[in-house]
Amino acid sequence: MVGFIVGLVIVLYLLFSMRVLRQYERGVVFLLGKFAGVRGPGLTLIFVPVQVMTRVSLRTVTMQIPSQKIITKDNVSIDIAAVAYYHISDPEKAVIAIENVYDAINQISQTTVRNVVGRFSLDQLLSQTADINEQIKDVIDAHTEPWGTQVTAVEIKDITLPDNMQRAMAKEAEAERERRAKIVAAEGEFQAAVKLGEAADIITAHPVALQLRTLQTMAEIATEKNSTIIFPAQFMTTVQEALAMLQKDSQSK
Repeated sequence: MVGFIVGLVIVLYLLFSMRVLRQYERGVVFLLGKFAGVRGPGLTLIFVPVQVMTRVSLRTVTMQIPSQKIITKDNVSIDIAAVAYYHISDPEKAVIAIENVYDAINQISQTTVRNVVGRFSLDQLLSQTADINEQIKDVIDAHTEPWGTQVTAVEIKDITLPDNMQRAMAKEAEAERERRAKIVAAEGEFQAAVKLGEAADIITAHPVALQLRTLQTMAEIATEKNSTIIFPAQFMTTVQEALAMLQKDSQSK
């Protein structure tokens, strides 16, 4: 009977000592308070109370960096929110070297975003966002490496500008669009003038071309239901010259 009880206690103790680690988990084991190794995924035994195991997830963590007010290099006050992605690369350091990895990375991320963004002007922040993200990531990663974590990416996801700055940027964008429109219109006028000059040269070399063009214009006018047709003075002069030539020919005969 005693043996049965002892055996039952041992079986219950072994069942109580069983731990299952998922594929993305690692177990940091301490034996009497000393580091005893890192257990991999699967079934493992932890003999309490002499052994204690802390589970560590190796999956990538998405961490929201709260929005905070930052003054840029050109003294513009903006609100910036970002997001950081990191994962634990060394479970031993993540458990022993730091008390709470998430809180530590969150605090260092807020400070780094504020310090790095403050070194750039507003125009640089809007046009060089990818480079600024990379700089923020490198700085955070350098701080978190001793904690057994690796920051894979940091992205600025929201930039909130003051109302007066938004209005000023809208006016600047509108002025830029008007400038481009005027340049395009001027280029169109220039090209049209060039083509008209070339056409004038051709007409000067071939006077008949002007008459053909006049006749073509008259033909286009005739297709419309117009009650009045205006003849160019040059066309009337040409008609008079033609009639004079006909009279001269008839008199000579």
